[in-house]
Amino acid sequence: MGNINRLAAAAASPFLAGDDLYALSNSLSATWASTLLGLQITDKSQGADYGGLRCPGTQHIYGRIGDTIYPFMHMARRTGDSRYLDAATLLFRWIETNVSQPDGSWLNETNDKWKGITAFTVIALSEAIRYHGDLMDPAFKSAINDRLAKAGEFIYSNFNIDFGNINYPISGAYALSLLGTIQDNPKFKEKGRELTQQAQHFFSRNNHFLFGEGTPYYEASKKGCFSVDLGYNVEESLPNLTLYGLLNKDEELLGMVTDSLQTHMEFMLPDGGWDNSWGTRNYKWTYYGSRTSDGCQPAYALLANRYPRFYRAALKNAQLLQQCTVNGLLMGGLHYNTHQVPVSMHHTFTHIKALITILDHERPIVKAGEKTLPRESSYGLRFFEDIQTWLVATGKFRATVTGYDREYKAMHNGHATGGALTMLWHEQTGPLLVASMNSYLLVEAGNMQADTDPHSMALTPRVELSSNGVTYMNISCLDATVVASQAKDRIVIHASSRLVDKDQKDPEAGPVQCQTEYIFTPDKITLSLRCVTVPEGYKNKIRIVVPVISASTEHVQATGNNKIVIQKNKARVTLHSNQPLTRLETTGDRFFNFVPGLEAIPLVINGRDAVIDISIQG
Repeated sequence: MGNINRLAAAAASPFLAGDDLYALSNSLSATWASTLLGLQITDKSQGADYGGLRCPGTQHIYGRIGDTIYPFMHMARRTGDSRYLDAATLLFRWIETNVSQPDGSWLNETNDKWKGITAFTVIALSEAIRYHGDLMDPAFKSAINDRLAKAGEFIYSNFNIDFGNINYPISGAYALSLLGTIQDNPKFKEKGRELTQQAQHFFSRNNHFLFGEGTPYYEASKKGCFSVDLGYNVEESLPNLTLYGLLNKDEELLGMVTDSLQTHMEFMLPDGGWDNSWGTRNYKWTYYGSRTSDGCQPAYALLANRYPRFYRAALKNAQLLQQCTVNGLLMGGLHYNTHQVPVSMHHTFTHIKALITILDHERPIVKAGEKTLPRESSYGLRFFEDIQTWLVATGKFRATVTGYDREYKAMHNGHATGGALTMLWHEQTGPLLVASMNSYLLVEAGNMQADTDPHSMALTPRVELSSNGVTYMNISCLDATVVASQAKDRIVIHASSRLVDKDQKDPEAGPVQCQTEYIFTPDKITLSLRCVTVPEGYKNKIRIVVPVISASTEHVQATGNNKIVIQKNKARVTLHSNQPLTRLETTGDRFFNFVPGLEAIPLVINGRDAVIDISIQG
């Protein structure tokens, strides 16, 4: 009866609801937790599956599901419902039965060899004990503590600054420091401090981006770029550096993290979406963040007392998470529901940890000051040298153009480059043009959903040539040159590139030179795409592809051969071309791309030269 009485006493304490961010975090985490609780396998006859949480979309029990022990313990305190405490106990049994290893690690999946995720499980279990250990049965708490000690030894012995991508040593640093604190183990705390000090060298020189999401770690690309991924940075690495800094009262580190968070916040869209259209690991981009990381709230919410704009970033993103929640689970993008795509439970059990974290931590007092996001202002043009990317904000349009030339490890045709227009967003429509992977590859098969649609394609607007079964695109060209200029409210970005394959090779008959120009004004956007040199035999094989983001629920009308009108909820989008526009075949009304979870209408111009105007009528 001991823990039941403790639960009752904990639930009797009034929960501080307060402002919009914390009230939303409270309600949204309750929705997710209730759904996850209902997915737990409580039938003992299910053998090894007993205690796990089965994903309704994929029918899979994810190896990292043990991280949900922390949210379940939080909910046990908040609600006084003993089912959450029972669920946490059963879940611990499941991970020990299925993914626990003799060396102290846990596996990413039951059939996987990757053990780096041990850092995340250590953090989750340590936070559970730190904030809710008093609710645990003594035997359960002792079992977790013993298991954590073994996991800590694994991280201590195996993690260094070169272990995996930069998110792992950073997360390992916080895991060791937190565990060392709650178990009074100076060895763990010292190793965490060493890793954190080394990680401080991974902030880029000009823009304060955190880099290291991919190798080579220490060698710049031809354009001077290192490996940066927005999704992993804002949802995992920077939050864990924040938590380390707060735990250890490391003011120097928190200052560096605050500077970096300001830079990363430049890429938050006004609707709370993270514009990771250019990142090295955008193969896991979900529009609101990344598929298997936790969320941006622990960084932005807990440091909002230092920079008031951070509060709005945390709130707007949480509101987007709510918008992407259907039937109690977080979708992997805006259009999963309209395209009837099965939802992976993975997004929910990771992102609930971010909201629970800020609810358990002391709430900072946010000072008066500017609280709008940078991209909520029509500031014109901004260039980020460290990732060779330009942001545009004019009128109600927001856009991104990139020539970023750092690929993820040995993967080719990942994020778009070549001076690609990777984001066009409007206040009344949301995303209009968005980049995906150039070629959808299951880089992490266990963490990505397979695309079985024969008519799916890349989302990025592009010029392409297909010859002998090989596709050559301007958005694959790593050595493209990009020039941007602004005169009053007119912004022009011009790119010179070649049509190349995934290995940067030209077509057999010779190079195809390509010129793209984007003209941004408050009233309309003009895209000009053309091939200026084309070897004989290729002139009739070139086409210009412009997929337009549009949910299946939106009405589309062709007016003549050169004009398409899309009626969205709050506005009408008109595309007018100087060449005939053709709509490519799709399996349904739209095709769907998992990066970043959007539907689109594939429009094509069969030719090597086109000008397209895009305007919005409210």
